[in-house]
Amino acid sequence: MSTIPAPRGRVQSVDRAFAILDALTTRGGRASLGELASDTGLAGATVHRLCATLAESGHLRRDARRDYLLGPRLQRIGDAAQRATSSWAEPVLSAVVAGTGETANLAVREGDGVVYLAQVPSPHSMRMFTEVGRRVEVHCTAVGKALVADDDEGDVRAMLARTGMRRYTHSTIVEPEQLLEELVAVRRSGFASDESEQEEGVRCVAIAVGVGDAAFAISASGPEARFTPDRRDAAVGVLRSALSGLEA
Repeated sequence: MSTIPAPRGRVQSVDRAFAILDALTTRGGRASLGELASDTGLAGATVHRLCATLAESGHLRRDARRDYLLGPRLQRIGDAAQRATSSWAEPVLSAVVAGTGETANLAVREGDGVVYLAQVPSPHSMRMFTEVGRRVEVHCTAVGKALVADDDEGDVRAMLARTGMRRYTHSTIVEPEQLLEELVAVRRSGFASDESEQEEGVRCVAIAVGVGDAAFAISASGPEARFTPDRRDAAVGVLRSALSGLEA
């Protein structure tokens, strides 16, 4: 991973500290100095100084193996962030459920994948369920496609080279060229769909808002027999309406 200067108006040291925290999170909460330097593209001495500062504040700690670990103070931050996310996401997702009758999800990018942060279930007995905190791949999910649609083609190709394109169903897209063509369609239409690509018989539609690391996607998903193509297309308007207050 290469580093780039912080854009004007941003603080480079803060960007670098968060890069370290993100790298640790991606590695499951533990990493060596060398691994963090490799993942972030920062010099070892820079990583050491930043980690030492974060360790003094309790946001990181170092164990007997000299690995760095996410620290206990981050637990409080995570708990508070989860409550804060729920406070604004649940009304939005509830509006999606009310308008579509299907399960609504909120997801964000995490490294080369996507993680679900919140969900409001459909009132139907037959409904889709995705565990909050679950990490999924980009190429076979509507939220994933929505979140990478504006990425440079080269970045998408590099991501796919790292992750591969596992086939989950007969409909899963497993060729980079096909996915890139679909991302062009996503940019044109403003929404992405998953047509039984991750799970047989499940249809999902998603839109993404925000820029860069601040982007997030919301989706509606349901069984194909009920969530027909016409209902999927109508759900796009519901998703946009639910987000209108946040985008103002």
